[in-house]
Order: sequence, then C-alpha cells, then structure tokens
Amino acid sequence: MVQGTMSNAGKSLVTAGLCRVFNQDGYKVAPFKSQNMALNSFITRNGAEMGRAQVVQAEAANIEPSALMNPILLKPTSDSGSQVIVNGEAIGTMTAAEYFKFKTNLIPDIMKAYGQLSESSDVIVIEGAGSPAEINLKSQDIVNMGMAKMAKAPVLLVADIDRGGVFASIYGTLMLLEEDERAMVKGIIVNKFRGDVDILRPGLKMIEEKTGVPVVGVLPMLHVDIEDEDSLSERLTTHTEVQAVDIAVIRIPRMSNYTDFNVFELIPGVSLRYVQSVSELKNPDMIVIPGTKNTIGDLKWMRQNGLEAEIMKRAHAGTVVFGICGGYQMLGKNLSDPYGVEEGGDTAGLGLLDVETIFAEKKRTIQVDGYFGEVKGIFSALTGRSFYGYEIHSGITNFDDGKSLTLMKPIHEAGEISPEGSQNISDIMNVYGTYVHGVFDGEGIARLVVEALLAKKGMKPDDIKTINFNDYKKQQYDILANSIRENIDMKKIYEILVEVQKDVEQINFNEKFKDHLKEANILYKGIDYRVTLLEA
Repeated sequence: MVQGTMSNAGKSLVTAGLCRVFNQDGYKVAPFKSQNMALNSFITRNGAEMGRAQVVQAEAANIEPSALMNPILLKPTSDSGSQVIVNGEAIGTMTAAEYFKFKTNLIPDIMKAYGQLSESSDVIVIEGAGSPAEINLKSQDIVNMGMAKMAKAPVLLVADIDRGGVFASIYGTLMLLEEDERAMVKGIIVNKFRGDVDILRPGLKMIEEKTGVPVVGVLPMLHVDIEDEDSLSERLTTHTEVQAVDIAVIRIPRMSNYTDFNVFELIPGVSLRYVQSVSELKNPDMIVIPGTKNTIGDLKWMRQNGLEAEIMKRAHAGTVVFGICGGYQMLGKNLSDPYGVEEGGDTAGLGLLDVETIFAEKKRTIQVDGYFGEVKGIFSALTGRSFYGYEIHSGITNFDDGKSLTLMKPIHEAGEISPEGSQNISDIMNVYGTYVHGVFDGEGIARLVVEALLAKKGMKPDDIKTINFNDYKKQQYDILANSIRENIDMKKIYEILVEVQKDVEQINFNEKFKDHLKEANILYKGIDYRVTLLEA
C-alpha cells in the first residue's frame, strides 16, 4: 500500500509506476483505492463509474479498468456534500457529516471488491488518500491504515520534499500512528527531489534512526505527462503563454473530466489555458466549456462573473465555442430540473444551441462508439471521423436531428446508431456541443481541429506534428517505470512482498487448521493441538 504524508505527495504517481514495473516483470498486477474523492471519473465497459486515477494506474498495469479498483467514489457537489457512488452506481448525495457516520457500512463492499480483484491478481498496489495521520478521521478510517489492516498490506510512505519540511512530515506522520500501524510501514519514499542526493543522505540516515523505517528511495522531480488527480493538478493553475493556436477552457468551479483536452497539449504551437475570469480569457481561437458536477450552479457562476456574456459576445463575433457534457447543456436554451437533481426549477441557458435539457433522476453512464456526422462550419473536415468515448450525465437533451453533431451507439450493449450532439453554424458562428467525453482523443481528430483553427487565421498546418495519443501514454508509463527502477530499491520492495506473502500464507494455514480442529479432536503425543494453536 502506498500512503502519503499529505495530499499531493505523489501517491497516485508512485502507485502507477509500481504497477508498470510489476507488469513489466511479468506479474498480474492491479491498482486499488477503496475511496476516491474526485470530479474526474470514467465509465467502464459495463457502464460503472470510477475515479480516473485508478484508470490511469490500470493502463499502467496493462489491464482493463474495473470499478472493483475503486469501489467508493465521492464526487463533490458543494463545499460540504458529495454524490456517493458505490460499486460504480450512485446511491445518493450526502453531507460530510452524514457520510462520516455512514461509511463504515461500506466495508463489506470494499472487501468484496478487493477479494474479487485478488482472485485474478498476483500483486495489488493499494493507494491511500490524504494522510494516515488525520487523527480526527482515524476512528472511521477505511482508506488509509484501516484499509492496510483489512488487506494486511505492508505500507510505503511517500513524502513531498518540494514543499519543504519533509523530515518533520515523515516523523510527525509516523509518531501519530498507533504502534501496530507504525509496524506496518516498511519503507519511506522521498518524492519530488531536486539536487544532489549525497547532500540529502545525512538527513535520510537520521530519519531512519529516529523512526526505525528504512528509506527505500528518493524520486527526482519527474517530468512525465500522466493524468493527475483533478483538484490538485498543476495543469489548471500553470499560466501558459499564448501560442499560434490558443484554446481557452473555462475553469468552472466543479469542472469534471478536464482530461478531455490533454491531447491538445501534445501538439506544438498550441496553448491550452484554463481561465476563470473575463480578464484571463484574452482572445482565444476556441472557447471550451467542459463537463461539470453541477451544471446549473456553474452556469450561474459564469453568469455572475461576466463570462457567460463574454462567451456569447465572442461566439457572435466568430470565436469557436465547444461544449462537452455539462458545457453542452449550458449552451442550450433551457435547463429544466423537475426532480431537484441539482437546484430544481427552470434555468435559461446561453441559447447558442437549439437544444433543451431535462434533468433525470438516474444518470446515464455508458461507453460509446461513433463517428462525426455531417459537420458544418469550421470543423467540416471532421465529417466521418470515428471516435470512442463515454457518456456520464444526468439529463436528457432534446435537439433537432438535422443539426446533430455525431452518430453513435452503445458499446457492449444492444442498440442502434443514433444521432447525438448539436451544432449552430452561420456565416459567423461556429458553436458545437456533445455529451461524449474523449471525443478529441480519436485518431487525428485533435490535429484536424487545430488545422481548422490555423486555417481560420490564414496560417498553414505544415509545422503541426502529432503522435498517437495511446502510444504517447504508454511511452510515459515506461519512462515512469524506468525512474522507479533507477531511484527506488526494488530488491527491497520484493523482499517486503515475499515476507508479507509468507505471513498471509501462515495466517491462511492457521485459519484452515482451526476450522479443521472444530470438526475433530486431534491428539498427537498427548498434545491437544486445538488448545496449543489457540493459545499461540
């Protein structure tokens, strides 16, 4: 199990790296996180919803993502409440206090998922959340030491040296653990190091002496392009210089699935910026309104801070506007919430697309396979281009079939090809919307989008180069694995695994032995082994 001294210490990255290493070494490996809090989610083959962090780790492990890897997903709907998703399906929305009292009821679901995953895996790499030293939460813990105990998993503790105070955070974390919990921590990993490791060694030696836990590695500040946890991603806060093609994504408060746009970062000459205000918007070639966990709330946020009016103004002046999922709903004429799924009542949309949305009580979660229909306007070159993605939304959107954007069908389910999405094209306006997450990831689609934006400016696409997105991700996982091998003592990691395997086998043997003794009174050389074993 990989735990951290704090949030954003690098648990997800280390977990993904270990998954890749074990896979390269010939083991069947799977990631696991009992509880994830994130707005970035993914829809599996069977329509279940899970956190994208475990999807990334599954990709690193070369296996298909499954909701078994993330049995509980919390999707914040407000500062104090979240939608609770168990085994891939939403069971309702709870306040933080309600969920704190309820979550231990989910332990059977956690252990059932973990058990099923164990049946097909040689190694499971478990990721913790936040810090195991959050002492106000320890009594109800199901994701850090509570999970480690349930899985009988040895723990690696990851600490972020880039923020400063790394030795205090390591020592403080370990000292706030119970004695039996400290005994489960078998190694420390110092992450995000810059500089000469030799200068760090006296500190490493001292922390080993004070804690009794060996430092098994010092990872440098890695420059690998692997998807991050949503709320802490540097992608969202890095100020990017405007380049030849400028794409501005509206950073709405409850933005979800921003990974839909990562593919554009691979194209030279393209700037992908996340903006929160009119002043940050500048003069982009395309404005994207992304998915959201609260469509109506985020629409009102844009309305209040002036972004809605500015987007409408830019759209009528010729700037391309593209909405995905919740962003697509916002671009319509009206959003109706008769069941109070979000805020209830009717809310006017931007009116840039001729569609209307009615929120439904049950979410649509499904993988889809499709292609662009007759695309008009600036992106006409997309016509007929195939894509693969997924839908995850509450709401049914009514639209004019004659203005649909795509044609698609559910994957792994019976269903006919049907129109989806919408477009509003005139001599000036180019506005598009779709429910499909991952629509830009299809082969060549992002490149065609960029070429069209270049042509609109009278520029040529000769210098635009792209690579296959899936090949690129595999390359990044291999780079991460190489860094893990170079900077972490994998021999020590395997020794830890051998020891825990011995312990698990002994426990399993003892449990089976005790079950057998219930049925028979076994005596050998005058010794009643029931008594001996139970006393031991």
